Amino acid sequence: MHPQTLRLYERLGLVKPARNRHNIRFYSDEDIERVRQIQRLTQVGVNLAGVEMVLELLERMEAMRQEMHEEMQRELEEMEEELQGLRRQRSRAAS
Repeated sequence: MHPQTLRLYERLGLVKPARNRHNIRFYSDEDIERVRQIQRLTQVGVNLAGVEMVLELLERMEAMRQEMHEEMQRELEEMEEELQGLRRQRSRAAS
């Protein structure tokens, strides 16, 4: 990929590589995957404005997925606690 393309993506906010004290860009594995996503989208005809919208939606979907996962974990913990309480009650009643 041409360096100017990467600079354009950065200028548009599509990718945000880290920089060292000498202002040299360092692309993380996540940055590289994001650039690959951008490439795939543009190869199928999505313009950069569309790419921005798609990436934003993907980020929002991931955040929602994470929230749902956390909520399900909380619910599961509550159900396990309730089940343990019922087992203790049953055990006491059987004694």
